[in-house]
Amino acid sequence: MPDNRSHRGPHPEDEQLFAPAALPTLREAGADLAWLLTRGYSLDAALELVGNRFQLRRRQRTALMRSVASDQALASRRARELAPDEVSGRHLWVDGFNLVMTLESALSGAIVLVGRDGCARDLASVHGSYRKVEETAPAIALAGDVLAPLAPAQVTWLLDAPVSNSGRLKTMLREHAEARGLPWEIALEPHVDATLKTKRQDGVVTADGVILDACCAWFDLARHCVARLSDPWVVAFFGAP
Repeated sequence: MPDNRSHRGPHPEDEQLFAPAALPTLREAGADLAWLLTRGYSLDAALELVGNRFQLRRRQRTALMRSVASDQALASRRARELAPDEVSGRHLWVDGFNLVMTLESALSGAIVLVGRDGCARDLASVHGSYRKVEETAPAIALAGDVLAPLAPAQVTWLLDAPVSNSGRLKTMLREHAEARGLPWEIALEPHVDATLKTKRQDGVVTADGVILDACCAWFDLARHCVARLSDPWVVAFFGAP
């Protein structure tokens, strides 16, 4: 069926799956998952073990998978995270769909996860196709509003070329940058994750754990953008947001 949504929006089950009453169980499950990962269990094996023990639903398991990191990964990520005052003069490489969809979710009232590493993440996903929603333009504007005062020397947005409509998002990003005089480049790449993992200069903007564990320095732009919103739906498994 075609995707006719005009908003990114919350999933109909999320109000129940991530209700305040569900959070203590999810946080306990997250602590167990982090314990297992720290001791060398694979993510798949650990997630199945924890998910079965706590009888978690699929979206709850996905949320934990995106939110939890081992002690080793956590320490490494924190050591390489850029503070806002370290962005000035740097070249930032942006994981385009990762950032835009998180901000679309936040703006539309969908869940924003705050993981063990403090990163803001969404529960949406791209399966070969991306659809612009009413929150897309505001999401791009929000990213620009937060980035501009930080004065990066250059911002290169990378979008997955195989994803349908990536060209349309590229056009929206370019038009916004031109209208505001922002130092942005937008490129379609066949393998964005692989490209970002090889960056050995400046900083990467993403919340993808695989990329975070490989790049030299990173900046959590999504978290700083979400902090600008008046009442986002934030779910934190490791303490208060």
